[in-house]
Amino acid sequence: MKALFKTEIGKKEILDLYDQKLEELNIVFTYLNIDTSFGKTNIIATGESTNPPIILIHGSNGCAPIALETYPNLRKNFRVYAVDVVAQPNKSEDRWLSMKDDSYGRWVNEIISSLGLEKVTLVGFSLGGLIILKTLEFDESKVKQVYLAAPAYIVNGNPLKTLFKIFIPMKRFMRTQKVKYIEKFLKELFTERDEFAINYLSKVFLHFRMDFTPVPVINKSGANSIQTPITLFAAQDDILFPGIKMIKRAKEIFPSLKSTQIFEYSKHVQSKAQNQIIEKAILAD
Repeated sequence: MKALFKTEIGKKEILDLYDQKLEELNIVFTYLNIDTSFGKTNIIATGESTNPPIILIHGSNGCAPIALETYPNLRKNFRVYAVDVVAQPNKSEDRWLSMKDDSYGRWVNEIISSLGLEKVTLVGFSLGGLIILKTLEFDESKVKQVYLAAPAYIVNGNPLKTLFKIFIPMKRFMRTQKVKYIEKFLKELFTERDEFAINYLSKVFLHFRMDFTPVPVINKSGANSIQTPITLFAAQDDILFPGIKMIKRAKEIFPSLKSTQIFEYSKHVQSKAQNQIIEKAILAD
């Protein structure tokens, strides 16, 4: 199996940006390293250890510091565990996991058990949403509630739009290294310009082997089996996972759907103001 980082130099450039983002957060934290069946998993823990537990799961081509930056105030009320997803450009194992089987669900449950957590809240964005739903399908007994922001695994967008507006600009950047192509890519996905994302993804696209497997969607029986309360935030202008379509299907298949909210004028990656709304909802429960 090929290493997912193409070169050690490229890996260092990506992880240097990881460390830069973590330092910018200016928080007290501890690194935890968990052994799982799917390799080493790096976790950043912050907040008082006596607070209720919450696990943050970032999206594709992301890392734990990004999740911590997205919801910076959760550590005041929770013991926060920000997980570096395996097979992503971060400090966890660079080993492929399949989105089509129960690997991700098994992996998160191993993390929960290793940390000795009960009644844990899970928060996930994009791929993180898929991972959380896989977790609930596999074993939801230790999960109290979940919050999903523009999650994968419920609906997919138009594949032709994704090809021309997302995939082709990405490939053109990888071939030419011209910034205009990554700018075009990010303009389709990000509600607000994000300088760190430009720098980070520029390195990831060049130095990391990404997973281009088509994203599956949960079937009705799997969704019906979930009993954990789900709070869903969707984005109206999300090209990957369209918000209106998502909420419509979620209401049809999830009996445990607690509430939904759609963000108007939001692309796949929410704005800071929209993330604050999500954070306030979590803190209010």
